[in-house]
Amino acid sequence: MFNRVYVRLAVTIVGMAAGILIIFTLISMAAAHYHISMYMEQVSLASKRLSPLMDHLESALIQSILLTGLFSLLLALIIGVYFAKRISRPLVRMKQAAEWISRGNLDVRVGTEGKDEIAELGASLNQLSEQLQRQQSLRMSMSQDIAHELRTPLTTLKSHMRALEDGIWEPTPDRIHSCLEEVERLIQLVSELEELNVMDSPEFQLSCKEEPLRTIVVKAAGLMEAAFMEKQVQLQYEDVSEIKLLMDVDRMKQILVNLLTNALHHTPAGGTVSIRERREKGAVCLVISDTGPGISAKDLPYIFERFYRGDKSRTRQTGGSGMGLAIVKKLVEAHGGEVWAQSDHEGARFYIRLPK
Repeated sequence: MFNRVYVRLAVTIVGMAAGILIIFTLISMAAAHYHISMYMEQVSLASKRLSPLMDHLESALIQSILLTGLFSLLLALIIGVYFAKRISRPLVRMKQAAEWISRGNLDVRVGTEGKDEIAELGASLNQLSEQLQRQQSLRMSMSQDIAHELRTPLTTLKSHMRALEDGIWEPTPDRIHSCLEEVERLIQLVSELEELNVMDSPEFQLSCKEEPLRTIVVKAAGLMEAAFMEKQVQLQYEDVSEIKLLMDVDRMKQILVNLLTNALHHTPAGGTVSIRERREKGAVCLVISDTGPGISAKDLPYIFERFYRGDKSRTRQTGGSGMGLAIVKKLVEAHGGEVWAQSDHEGARFYIRLPK
């Protein structure tokens, strides 16, 4: 690979320079000979003693042109070889790095120097390697998370069924209901996975129509009202206007319900969850904030990843399946918007920016 690129670049550069020099030399020689011949014809009648002098002059001009062309060609050869080597070296390193990446070695990085297109190509290759490395880590983490999420209810069901089979437990309604709850967990997990897969498919589309934003917020708040009352958490949304946006009503309610559920889960009794509107140029931003403990700085960049939960114990009492916020992100992006989170000592805030 190195020899091929190096030779091709060198031949191209030297060939271009040599072609220009040869054309220049031939034209200069022909022009010198033509003009000297014309001069000799004009002065030959007056004095034939100038003929040897003009012959020497023509020979000197032609020799000078030939020597200049020869040395210029040699200089072009040296410069062409140098620049061919200079240009091909980073390209060869990038090619080798790409081969290592294709074999699974995602730790490889290419050194980038300067600010030209080759340096930008090297930086893009490094960025690709970093993204692949991150995606590989996420895939491994996702596989472990799926296995854990499936293992927990299945292990519980197995132990309950074994206890009922061996006669250790009596099949009381409470114990049967406990088994049904584990089955519901499995069904919900599979449904969320299916929903995320549907959103990732090219066929996924929204049924958008113009709808007042406040109407959607009121409907989502109504669905969550009982849960907020049960936990004694106050829900506020008076600051939302009747501005109309093009959106999928059902999917937008799903976004808000997921965010409100997340906020309610992390807000202690007596706390407050609020929804307020913020106008921006060409967009409307909904802010869902709570008075909970907030999100740690190390967890904040990853909360929209599938199965990610800051609580590593992964119990249902301390967290859900870890896919609610991933679904929120997919749906917001499908609306042409963006979602992000901020957190401090006063709680967490989730922002949904939607185009007008």
